[in-house]
Amino acid sequence: MYIDNIITIIIMASGKRKGGHASLQGKKPNNSTKDIKSRPVTNNPGRIRNKLKRSEMYSKYLLEKKAQKKQTRIQREKEAEALGEEAPKRSTPKTLDNTRESESTTVSPDDEEIIADEAEDEFAAYFADEIRPKILLTTRPCPSSNLFHFIADLMRFIPQLYYYPRKSYSVKEICTFGSNRKFTHLIVLSEKSKVCNGMLISHLRPSTASNGLGGPTAFFKVSNVIPSTDVPNNGSPTSHIPELNLHGFTTRLGHRAGRFLGSIFPHNAQFQGRQVATFHNQRDFIFVRHHRYIFENESMKEADESMEEENNGKLSSVSTKKKKQMKKTKARLQELGPRFTLKMRWLQEGTFDTQFGEYEWFHKRKEMDTTRRKFHL
Repeated sequence: MYIDNIITIIIMASGKRKGGHASLQGKKPNNSTKDIKSRPVTNNPGRIRNKLKRSEMYSKYLLEKKAQKKQTRIQREKEAEALGEEAPKRSTPKTLDNTRESESTTVSPDDEEIIADEAEDEFAAYFADEIRPKILLTTRPCPSSNLFHFIADLMRFIPQLYYYPRKSYSVKEICTFGSNRKFTHLIVLSEKSKVCNGMLISHLRPSTASNGLGGPTAFFKVSNVIPSTDVPNNGSPTSHIPELNLHGFTTRLGHRAGRFLGSIFPHNAQFQGRQVATFHNQRDFIFVRHHRYIFENESMKEADESMEEENNGKLSSVSTKKKKQMKKTKARLQELGPRFTLKMRWLQEGTFDTQFGEYEWFHKRKEMDTTRRKFHL
């Protein structure tokens, strides 16, 4: 009886060993995780609450989106190559510029009404080269030493620019001082954390368009200031008067702001200096750049010439390579600096007077910036 019980226990143990877990049979268990394929992240995982998991899934989402975009581009190039001339035109990508909301004050460059108004405004004498601007530059009280590097760049950038220390005078007293000494413009620089963040420009010369008074006055927010020494591959500006390039000012307000900035420069450009001052408006940000265009000559080889020679009474055409050195002219730009960005905050009639002055335009962010596609200049 005892022996029969032992045999029964051994048979039951061997049966469990055969049908038990793989690790109990001396085998490695199958890794079932390798058979599961990762599902593509089709939606933006911003709904995931866990921060680590959300960042992980978002990185995967960006990689999949980039790979899909690349695959679509390769497929489109293959179809265009197969169709040849019958390939459809490449679609223009949507940007904030080409999808901007229509502005009621947008004008065309050849508008007769605009041309008539600009021929009689405060800046007509500057653009007709009847008056040369003379500019007084000062700063806020107690400026930092870093601001003087930007002042030095501006004095190399703008002709006829003279710096006067601010001391304890108010802006209205400086306007009176400048107009008595035949200055046409006043520029006041402000700063925060030793970086220039504001520029006040006031037109001081009286004109008939402003009822015998000065004006207008505008305040610009200054950002992304890069001195000329930090501009890559920068050159040294010369004393030549630069050409002026105003681009992207399409509304009535934009025309006025562009002509105001253009009146700072003389309009008798010295072309032998090959220097250009650019005010480029894009999405109400005015990018200010200073360039020199350079002409370079490169050698190029002309095509071969063939000639016939007579050899033993037979004509044989022999192509002889004659290398002729031809000069090909190329133009390139060299940035001189400084580099900064302006954004107009308000435009006021007359000289600086924040207490009793009337504003032509004031930027109210909550009321005007209702959408990202709404621009004013």
